[in-house]
Amino acid sequence: MRHNPFGQTKRDVSVIGQGTWYIDHSDRAAAVRALQAGLDAGMTHIDTAEMYGDAELVIAEAMARRRDEVFLVSKVLPSNASRKGTIAACERSLKRLGTDRLDCYLLHWRGQVPLAETVAAFGELKAAGKIASWGVSNFDVDDLNELSKLAGKGAIACNQVLYHLQERAIEHRVIPWCESHGVAVVAYSPFGHNDFPSTRSPGGKILQQIADAHLATPRQVALAFLIRQPTVFAIPKASSAAHAVDNAAASALTLSAAELADIGKVFPLGREPSSLPML
Repeated sequence: MRHNPFGQTKRDVSVIGQGTWYIDHSDRAAAVRALQAGLDAGMTHIDTAEMYGDAELVIAEAMARRRDEVFLVSKVLPSNASRKGTIAACERSLKRLGTDRLDCYLLHWRGQVPLAETVAAFGELKAAGKIASWGVSNFDVDDLNELSKLAGKGAIACNQVLYHLQERAIEHRVIPWCESHGVAVVAYSPFGHNDFPSTRSPGGKILQQIADAHLATPRQVALAFLIRQPTVFAIPKASSAAHAVDNAAASALTLSAAELADIGKVFPLGREPSSLPML
């Protein structure tokens, strides 16, 4: 598994991690096995959120006696993101996860609570050793600029955003901003939301051709395209142990300039939207 520096946290983190949205909706034992297989394959970056139902409980079971291997991330809901609310939400997540610390804690998206309150809570949690770093999710450049001025240089560890082959909007300004400010970009839903390109579609055919050339799978090719830049990490969810191992193998796949160009042609960047896409 390839590792890259995670923003300015001084941590090297697996470029492909494990998402857990809806993981609690499937068979509990299978979900635990999938996460453990991902850990065995080097996908030690595990992402969750208080919004994800019982996902934190599933993770707690999966990483029992393996906590030190994991770069663990959770998120606070905007409705809970006041100073006191953020601290209380973090305590609840820590209890559900069965740990005394998070490696990174994120504001899930921007809400009505002033950012200054959330940042103050993050600072308090960090001083107490309950989080090692903090970041945000679903923040566009204007939000990032405001937050950076408020929090100071180097404070924001990452920005977790929607990014897949058919939704490349963050390449316009979000990725360049994060690169220039030392902020990691984490791609959620890297296969799309139940709409990964069919092998019968033009894009799917190109992915299959490239996959065949590398003895890989189309999903591995998709992941390799997304993480082609060293500041970008991806957190696909796996429904089975085999799927987790398949995801992990994408980190060893290097696409040629011609292959990257072919993928870019069939999945064009498009115009910058008026607002940042999110799920």
